[in-house]
Parts: sequence; C-alpha cells; structure tokens
Amino acid sequence: MGTGLTVKGLQDVRAVAQAHVGDTLVPGLVALVARGEQVHVEALGTLAAGGRPVARDSIFRIASTTKPITAAATLALVEEGLLDLDEPVDRLLPELAERQVLARMDGPLGETTPATRAVTVRDLLTFTFGFGMALEMFTSATPWPIVQAAEALHLATIGGPNPDVQPDPDTWIANLGSLPLLAQPGERWLYNTGAQVLGVLVARAAGEPFGEVLRTRIFEPLGMGDTGFWTDQTPRLATAYRPTRDGLVVWDQPGGAWSHAPVFADGAAGLVSTADDLLAFARMLLRRGGPVLSAGSVRAMTTDQLTPAQKAHGGLGPDFFNGRSWAFGQSVLDHGAYGWDGGLGTSWLVDPTCDLTVIVLTQRMFETAQASAVHRDIQDGAYAALS
Repeated sequence: MGTGLTVKGLQDVRAVAQAHVGDTLVPGLVALVARGEQVHVEALGTLAAGGRPVARDSIFRIASTTKPITAAATLALVEEGLLDLDEPVDRLLPELAERQVLARMDGPLGETTPATRAVTVRDLLTFTFGFGMALEMFTSATPWPIVQAAEALHLATIGGPNPDVQPDPDTWIANLGSLPLLAQPGERWLYNTGAQVLGVLVARAAGEPFGEVLRTRIFEPLGMGDTGFWTDQTPRLATAYRPTRDGLVVWDQPGGAWSHAPVFADGAAGLVSTADDLLAFARMLLRRGGPVLSAGSVRAMTTDQLTPAQKAHGGLGPDFFNGRSWAFGQSVLDHGAYGWDGGLGTSWLVDPTCDLTVIVLTQRMFETAQASAVHRDIQDGAYAALS
C-alpha cells in the first residue's frame, strides 16, 4: 500500500474544490485529505456570502455526521458495563416498553398490533428499532398521520435538525413513547431516530447529561476541543444556507440556534465541529479505537450490521443499499470505506484499505438525500491523489 498523496493530485483537489466555491454555489468550504501522517487542507471562500474568509479551524454544523460519534459514545458505555448491546432498553427507557406497532406505516395511529419483542440497544445502533424516516414518507401524496403527530410533539426526528423546538430529554422520550412504532423491532432499517434515542439512553446510563458523556468519553481523550452541541465562538461559525430556485437563502445565522446550549442534545444531528476534530475521530477508528474504544467496538462500527431481510425494505431511496450497508451509527461501503454525511452540508469518509480520510465541510444544505457534487468531486480527487 502506498503511503502518500501526490503533489499533482492535491493540486487537482484544490482546483476541484475551488470550482464549487462562489456566493451562489458554496460560499465557503474546508476540505481535508489525510493519508497516514500527511494532511492536506484547503480553506476556501467565506463563512457567509461576502463575509470573512473561511479558515482551517472554522466551525460548521455537521448534522448527521453526529451519528457515528453518538455510536462511539454508546459503545464506550457498553465497554464500561453500563449498557449491554442485546438488553432491552426498558430498564433505562421505560417510556419505550410494551410498544404498539402500526398495522400500516401510513395508517391511522389507532390501528396497531403489539410489538413481538422489546427494543434493544443494538436495534438503536443499527436503526432497526422500528421508528424513523422512510422514503415513502416524502413521496406520499398525503401526509402520514405518524409524521404529523411527530411534528406536533416537536421531536424534530423526521426532517432536518431543529434544536430550538425540541423539549428536554425526559419530555422528548415521553413524547416519542406516546406514539406507536412504524415497524416491528428488528424488522427494517429506518433512518435517524435511533441516534436521538441513544442520546437519552446514554445519559441515563451514565447518570449525566449526554453532552458530558461525549466530552469525557470522546472529545477530551481525542483532543476534539471545538466539537459540541453549541459554540460561543460564533465568529468562527459559518452561516447556514438553504438552496432555492432564487439562490441561497440564510437558514441559520452564527448567532442562531447553535450559539447557545440546547435543551435537547440531539445525538442524530446536533453537533458542530471542525475538520481537524473530525480527523481526530477518524484516526481513532483507523488506529483500532485507542484511547476511547476497543478494537472489537471499532469493528462493529465499521462493518455491516444488517441482515439481508432488514435491507430488503429499502432505505433513503431505492438504491440506498446497493454497494452499501449500515454499521453502528454510520454507512459502510462494500469496498470497506465508512462514514456518513450531514445534510446541512458536510461529509466524512474514511477508507482503511488505503488509510485515507476525506472531510468536506460546507454551509450549503443538501438538496437530495445524496451528498452534493462538491463532496463527491473532492472525494474522487482524493482517491486520484493516492500515490
């Protein structure tokens, strides 16, 4: 296996990244490509259209790139003996005991059958506990009752993150527990909600807020000093934009929802971070977990954890599981790479076969379930730069 990144290849990465930067495209980005001890960073454009330049240590909302970090914290508590992967969650989350399951995912809330078994910690890590997003929700001609009910309870679990509306963790989990599941525990993969539930579960298992669990088990040991559920370093925080037909529209300002501590620490999509912090997390996985996880936990986080039957129901699109599956808290590709994207404009990819990490942080929200072209192009350029 080669050990470096070519000069020509990295020049091409810069050119590819620069082609996507502009006030009507991606106002600014940080692209990090690392192989072994070699780290190359491009900080291009501005934190806001017409604003101050992006820097290597600029802070971005990483949205669903939060999920693998939540999974790692959960596995750290498993190793401490505070949780067991195959135990029912009822001990710590009685709100989710004795579940009812919708007779039809798009059907009335009152038409249910009893769950055939309890929800386990493993179900939450694999997103198979029976609640979450399915493609059919977004293609239906009429809103599903369960989607409307979840929105009315301010769960912010079907759709994008919204820390300003979510209630405190006890109220949040009670609200979720008032709803039926969409599928039987273990039956199929449903996106997002499992990681949010893990945040509540982990906090109760540790007897401290979820943010403290992340700080003591993940962030401090790895030196991830700029990662958290909010930041007071707002001059370093990018403005978030939503693309529309008429151009980019401001979705969240630096002084907005991520500038103060949230009531609910969202383990699915709540973190802000930097490229170097995410590199530290990637290197932990590449180096078999030290100093925060065992090699066995890293294997579980980086290898397929779904059955063919669970994948047969589909994911976020008809081709979602073509060439890919799901590990604990993140996607794993058939060729061995793993990682996950954040819909507010970030991507995080690790390929242990060639010791490659590619991190792309932008402030432009995705327009589809697939990462936008800037992420794919920079990842392709990183592979082309391998010597």
